[in-house]
Amino acid sequence: MKIIALAMIMAGAFCVEGYAGKKKTKTPKAVKNAVVMNSESDTLSYVAGMSMTKGLVPFLQQSLGIDTAYMADFISGFEEAIASADSPQYKAYSAGMDIAKQLKERMLAGIARELKDSPDSLVESIAIRGFVDALNGDTTMYKVENAELLFKDMMTEAKEAKIEKLYGPNRRAGETFLAENAKKDSVHTTASGLQYKVIVEGTGEKPKATDRVKVNYEGRLVDGTVFDSSAKHGDKPVEFAANQVITGWTEALTLMPVGSKWELYIPYNLAYGERDSGMIKPYSALIFTVELIEIVKK
Repeated sequence: MKIIALAMIMAGAFCVEGYAGKKKTKTPKAVKNAVVMNSESDTLSYVAGMSMTKGLVPFLQQSLGIDTAYMADFISGFEEAIASADSPQYKAYSAGMDIAKQLKERMLAGIARELKDSPDSLVESIAIRGFVDALNGDTTMYKVENAELLFKDMMTEAKEAKIEKLYGPNRRAGETFLAENAKKDSVHTTASGLQYKVIVEGTGEKPKATDRVKVNYEGRLVDGTVFDSSAKHGDKPVEFAANQVITGWTEALTLMPVGSKWELYIPYNLAYGERDSGMIKPYSALIFTVELIEIVKK
């Protein structure tokens, strides 16, 4: 299926009679009258204008992508805008150009990025036609409110299809592992879906979520790949607040007495969720061996 997205129109669609069809080519500099300074205010005003150009040329080149070979055209546009600043027609035309640039470069490009790796794609010319039709009140195809709902639904479908294509196998591998793991007598499952196995049962105090703790740990993917460990960060236990880690860790730490060593089996929604974290791909279930050394007292 193809998305007919409500997106943003290019500058040409906003052209108003009197401003359309101008050639954007290099033009010779106009011959101007010599500047006449009749007062100190004249001098101040002139040098103020010159001073305000400081840094403008590099900005035009680097931020706006302007070729300085066409500075005469830039100046022509600048002078036209100054002269027409109070014209309602020019204001509308200028606003159309500004919005077209912003939304073509951001909105349309953003939708195209979202649809990458999905079954759908953005057809820019049709999106622009939809935008113009909406502005003109043309409801031949859709009413705007209906189009908005359809667009939202279709983007959701496209996102789900993209996720399935890219990460479906990884998510199912985690779900299968956890389902089988939960059947083991040594594995406990909490209401949130967190699974854990007690290797060593400590006898100390249980941390609160706001407590700082010291732990030794090793993290693995469900295929056994080690992606992190406290040993990688030095020969001492790692210290952090119990509520400054992934949700599965926070829950487990508040259940563990000091001196305990547990193996945690964490569903993706209690780990890194949809985020891509290097070796940890989106929708990854994770396994951690965690040893709670102490609660750090203030």
